[in-house]
Amino acid sequence: MGCASSIHISDRVVYHSGKESEDSHSPQQTNTTQHQGNPASGLPLKPPSCKTTLTEVQFGPMKLFKDPLQVLLVFAKEDSQSNGFCWACEKANFRCSMARTPESALECFLEKHHDLVIIDHRHSRHFDAEALCRSIRAVNSSENTVIVAVVKRPDREEASVMPLINAGFNRRYVENANMMACYNELLQLEHGEVRAQFKLRAGNAIFTALEQSQEAIEITSEDQVIQYVNPAYESIMGYQQGELIGKEIIEVPKSEKNKPDLLETINSCIRKGKEWQGIYYAKKKNGDSIQQNVKITPVIGQGGKIRHYVSINRPLNDNNKTDKSSERVQAESQTDIQSSKHKDRRKGSLDVRSTTSRGSDGSSQRRHSSMARIHSMTIEAPITKVINIINAAQESSPMPVAEALDRVLEILRTTELYSPQLGTKDEDPHTNDLVGGLMTDGLRRLSGNEYIFSTKQPHHLPSHLTTPLSLSDIPPRIAQTMENEDSWDFDIFNLEAATLKRPLTYLGLKIFSRFGVCEFLNCPEATLRSWLQVIEANYHSSNSYHNSTHAADVLHATAYFLCKERVKQSLDPIDEVAALIAATVHDVDHPGRTNSFLCNAGSELAILYNDTAVLESHHAALAFQITTRDDKCNIFKNIERNEYRTLRQAIIDMVLATEMTKHFEHVNKFVNSINKPLAALEENGGNNDEESVKSVLTSPENRILVKRMLIKCADISNPCRPQELCIEWAGRISEEYFAQTDEEKRQGLPVVMPVFDRNTCSIPKSQISFIDYFITDMFDAWDAFADLPNLMQHLDNNFKYWKGLDERKLHSLRPPPE
Repeated sequence: MGCASSIHISDRVVYHSGKESEDSHSPQQTNTTQHQGNPASGLPLKPPSCKTTLTEVQFGPMKLFKDPLQVLLVFAKEDSQSNGFCWACEKANFRCSMARTPESALECFLEKHHDLVIIDHRHSRHFDAEALCRSIRAVNSSENTVIVAVVKRPDREEASVMPLINAGFNRRYVENANMMACYNELLQLEHGEVRAQFKLRAGNAIFTALEQSQEAIEITSEDQVIQYVNPAYESIMGYQQGELIGKEIIEVPKSEKNKPDLLETINSCIRKGKEWQGIYYAKKKNGDSIQQNVKITPVIGQGGKIRHYVSINRPLNDNNKTDKSSERVQAESQTDIQSSKHKDRRKGSLDVRSTTSRGSDGSSQRRHSSMARIHSMTIEAPITKVINIINAAQESSPMPVAEALDRVLEILRTTELYSPQLGTKDEDPHTNDLVGGLMTDGLRRLSGNEYIFSTKQPHHLPSHLTTPLSLSDIPPRIAQTMENEDSWDFDIFNLEAATLKRPLTYLGLKIFSRFGVCEFLNCPEATLRSWLQVIEANYHSSNSYHNSTHAADVLHATAYFLCKERVKQSLDPIDEVAALIAATVHDVDHPGRTNSFLCNAGSELAILYNDTAVLESHHAALAFQITTRDDKCNIFKNIERNEYRTLRQAIIDMVLATEMTKHFEHVNKFVNSINKPLAALEENGGNNDEESVKSVLTSPENRILVKRMLIKCADISNPCRPQELCIEWAGRISEEYFAQTDEEKRQGLPVVMPVFDRNTCSIPKSQISFIDYFITDMFDAWDAFADLPNLMQHLDNNFKYWKGLDERKLHSLRPPPE
């Protein structure tokens, strides 16, 4: 079957398919032009016949299979040269995309991550080819991409290629529109630079395997200089990589337990290119000797010479094992040595038990027996079923596997299945403090020194707000600041200033009107206005961050997300109304202190809510108390009882989702239940695609996950705002944390976030940690669902801004004036 020769045009990007029709998605029927060919330039009138095959590349003992090359052509205008490469791609059976502008080229590259990019460098008036190349090189995934510059034929003397190399180009192509010239160039690129990059890319997978291996691995050069050791080696021997790499083997202390001539025997064997395997005592950093089964393999490289030696070391004794177990493993190792055959490597792997607190094999059997009795109960939760399956698998598993499954069981029994485990506190104190301050209930303090958070004061509508404003009564200067409230770059601080710190009422009036909330609730506008005013009055304007401006900002982000197509497909009108109300009330009566602080201080709220989601429970409960106790502001009074229950449940669930202890649980569930199934459907295509997508988006469980993710992202979207807004928010949250630390020290309470000391804190470091730990993965997932490229660009810019300040060792929000 002949290749499809159509070029699919979408906005500014042209997709040129070189795949056989049954092997690819059906081409779009609209905006399609037929390539007719150009005899003058050597292009055939009919596209050549081609067949899609996977390319096989040999990489040592590893066979690599790759799809046809992905090629991106960047030409501002169609000409014989661009046509030449299009036809050459088709003849070579490469998948080809065409971009006309640097913006669309970058967008296309970010989507497809092409193997080869060819950029027109002949006409600087169209775009700056070198700037585009630098932009592509700035993307991490471009590391293994080959980029070619098409240059003009020189008139006089040959120009230097150094400017092109400095910009990130791999090579240049002097313009020649002949199809065979283009075709030959592509073939040379494929079998030269592209194949080399493909092998390098595969090398990353090999090093990942080495890093994950439980066997200690050491690689030295031909001169026996250490070039690599893996984490297992560091763990067993007690060294850090930096202490070994670059040193000669003879510089590392040797154990006296080896026979005097053993080293000479080993060297004599491996220098002849033969593999050596046997028992060897190595000396750990602490001076202890450790008996190992060692295999050293010479690696032949360029020129047929030995270029590296790979040493795989397996400990033969372990203090955590019983004598019987140790003898068995030694016997197995000796058998392995004698037979010189490959055995099941799991048997000689680093003992998993050394990383656990488990006892002897006898205690293991007793524990399994008691667990079996527990799991024989008739009422089985899903996690119980999983544990039963693992227990059953252990019975017939080799010892290392059984021990590994024991470790799995220990992890499954923890309550924090979704929270990543951090390293030592010294590694990243900013992240540790943020996690400790935002994701725990604090360290309990058993003293009479209590922080009494007042819940006794009545929450009511202030007298100066008893006359509600109408949407039509909003002063022109305030209305003007809200003209672009549907834009992500809306400046909430302008509205804060214009409304004298009452932005929530005004923005709420406009957004609720835009979404028809009054119509949905069958509620007079006057009631809505009163409700917004009383909710805003119960935010603390004295808080630097958790005030009504933050609530207005979260409401704005929520409204913005609700307008995204995927979100609209997923949610019903009642979900939208619940989301807007939840955003409005989600931090009402926030005291400017974290849950950890309130728990440590023994506050009335912490006691009332049993140290669990203290603030979030209070925000939700108070919001309904305020709303329902006075008809003048009861926005729910006219809706049907069952609808009210549904709405109330959704609002409470969303407010509670803003509590950070379940942050990773919410994100992981969203990714696994929504993003991954949607991605799988997109990959598979098919006739039932729309129905399948709809079932994923609209199932009751998934709608809950979407609403939780939506309000979570809205709540902590500051790093995704335009830079000036991001900086202002960073200053405000830092000030609130500084004030909390000051009060903790004043009252003698545990300091839950020690890095937030106003005299020593690095705000850039705290922002970098917050973005790394909480923001990046969550917004990657939300962007994959809702399509938010502008937010991700702001996030990237802001991260670079904080990184820049941190690299200059600045602790402030902004660099000093020039």
